[in-house]
Amino acid sequence: MTLSMSLGMTIGVKRALWMMAGELVGVGIVATSAVIGVAAIMLNFPALFIAFKVAGGLYLGYLGVQLWRSRGKLALSQQPEQQRQASWKELAWQGFITAIANPKGWAFFIALLPPFLDPDISMSHQLPALLGIILLLEFVCLLIYASGGKSLSLLLKTQSNVRVINRCAGTLMLGVGVWLVAS
Repeated sequence: MTLSMSLGMTIGVKRALWMMAGELVGVGIVATSAVIGVAAIMLNFPALFIAFKVAGGLYLGYLGVQLWRSRGKLALSQQPEQQRQASWKELAWQGFITAIANPKGWAFFIALLPPFLDPDISMSHQLPALLGIILLLEFVCLLIYASGGKSLSLLLKTQSNVRVINRCAGTLMLGVGVWLVAS
């Protein structure tokens, strides 16, 4: 969602759709993997799940510290021609990698999807319906965030505003990272 908002701010909603396409493919793979076996592996090897959770928490903490230290470096350029335009392939790849490499996404699907599966119903009937709902909700949320980012772009033209937002986001990431490690 943060990537979608960032791209909405910098390149607009229409170009951000390429990132969304890549992200939806990645989310579909993560959700499918959780349904067909990753959850069973994690349940059989709880130490692996704990290590995964701690690594995700430490990574979020690292990102939080980086946001605190950025000093407004992510302020949007006043002159759009100075910003390099990413190709549609780069945007789609960025969305895909973001979805696949997101430890929170994996943890979410591993923890929440298995209880929604009915062992008495064929997986070939359940999985498409479940994926359809997940991907539709994900796409709607990505669009909302990208549209909101476009609106926020005016606020984020100055370094002082970006610094405040970075520190708020960094504090939230640090908090979630500590919570993941401590829980």
